[in-house]
Amino acid sequence: MSEAFIRDVTVWSQGRWLAGQDVRVRDGRVTAVEPHGTRPAAGEVVDGAGGHLIPGLVNTHTHLHQSIMRGIAEGEPLIRWLRYVAEGTVTLTPEQAYVAAACASVEALRSGTTALVEHMWPHPSREVHDAVLRALEDTGIRAVVCRGVADRPDETRRWGFEPRLMEPLDAVLEHVDELAARTAGGRITLGVAVPNPRSLTPDGLRRVRAFAAERGMPASIHLLETATDEDMCREHAGMGAVAYLDQAGFLWDRLLAVHCCKLDAEGRAILADRGVAVSYNPLSNMRLGSGVAPVPEMLEAGIRVGLGVDGAASNDTQDALETMRIGAYLQRAVRGRSDLLGFADMVRLATTGANAVVGLEDRPEGVVPGVQADLVLLRFDRDLACVPVLDPGASLLTTGSSRTVDTVLVDGEVLIADGRSTRLDEKDLIARAMVLAQDYM
Repeated sequence: MSEAFIRDVTVWSQGRWLAGQDVRVRDGRVTAVEPHGTRPAAGEVVDGAGGHLIPGLVNTHTHLHQSIMRGIAEGEPLIRWLRYVAEGTVTLTPEQAYVAAACASVEALRSGTTALVEHMWPHPSREVHDAVLRALEDTGIRAVVCRGVADRPDETRRWGFEPRLMEPLDAVLEHVDELAARTAGGRITLGVAVPNPRSLTPDGLRRVRAFAAERGMPASIHLLETATDEDMCREHAGMGAVAYLDQAGFLWDRLLAVHCCKLDAEGRAILADRGVAVSYNPLSNMRLGSGVAPVPEMLEAGIRVGLGVDGAASNDTQDALETMRIGAYLQRAVRGRSDLLGFADMVRLATTGANAVVGLEDRPEGVVPGVQADLVLLRFDRDLACVPVLDPGASLLTTGSSRTVDTVLVDGEVLIADGRSTRLDEKDLIARAMVLAQDYM
């Protein structure tokens, strides 16, 4: 039996801040949130005095291997940018994959992310996949690893996927089963990742849907990031992208649609009806000039929306707190309103918005007894730019960053202490990444 005790902390719980609380953790779950000093401390003690405790953030979309591609193809539009990323992915080695995934995961943890959804690109190397899983296990972060699938080759990536990264669909699905068996019972779960509607044939869509549905696995798909999905589906299939997926039965309540910048009212109604969730990736959409996802309209339609940081080749960080802030500001800017998506709205998106769809715990709002002990202790006094604190929620939304993250727990285990990984040598990771960057470029 493992125990932890966070002493005398201000807790975000059920939509409000509770000052002077002790938070008890046992066997990976919060067992009590009670006034400080109610009972003696037990287990590993974390001093929360002066700090603020929130649920861990969930990054619903990233590409871990891209953390060695920061700044690549800056200024290029999406399709051309993808060609550059594809070249680096084709030559990806297990060492590159491990270092990239480890760096990205530690960076994510240091920004308060306790769980991430990895949308892996299709890749024929089993060693590359093994390296990514090993890095995730070494860092300790919770992860949903969606293994890439595609069955329509096209090196232009306009109506298909990079053929050098593809392998037969049967082999890919068999490999997903192998990975799922290997990670069963741990913090890593498996799913499938579809690059976009154009990369799978109708038969492929039906096969992947049946495979995932039979196993209760989630699926992730880039959808309508730009107008290309819509244009190509209409040109080649005679219908729009949402209709193309729907006709193949690929819209269901375990599908995470990523980006959706060009999702119209009809598409929103269909996704809501089918139970599809959306991953909102504001920073990468801005960087690549893709557009702005209609998040308020999605929420109004009844779509579950989670926050995505995206890969470091298009963001170019894994800072979930920065993404949370910009996610709110972007919606306000395009609508000319400052009263949209405040702290409570954004922390809801960032901690539980799409959890049920991707197979993560569908949490209540804030830290309450019974939830997984995936927790983040913030200290605003770690950063001059965050003080004084007049309103903790406003401070977190408007000035919070990885610099304010002091302690991160996953399953009650402290993975970040005093802003640094407890499991990996960060200086060593930096050195390895710098060497790999020279080889890569």
